[in-house]
Amino acid sequence: MIKRASLEAQAAAKPVNVQFGEVKSTVPLKICVEQKMLLGEAQLILARHVTEYRAEMTVLGEPKKEVVVHNALKVGDKVILVRQQDGQKFIVVDRIGGGEQ
Repeated sequence: MIKRASLEAQAAAKPVNVQFGEVKSTVPLKICVEQKMLLGEAQLILARHVTEYRAEMTVLGEPKKEVVVHNALKVGDKVILVRQQDGQKFIVVDRIGGGEQ
């Protein structure tokens, strides 16, 4: 019981667990985390900016228009994930790297 209480206290002290992964498949979405674990769509929560989405935009002097932002993850993308505390869900926060995406 003492060991379990100690482990629980240690886990509570670090509420965020950041990990790194690589996109292995997009349909269905699969991300390999630190070469140990393969995550599927049911385990992943995607931040909006790592998806394809629609947005309204105004270009100077033009009426407002809807555009599609093509920012979906691609095979080979390196990503930053945050593991949900005491859970099996991972939030895909962002890509790693510069402008080559």
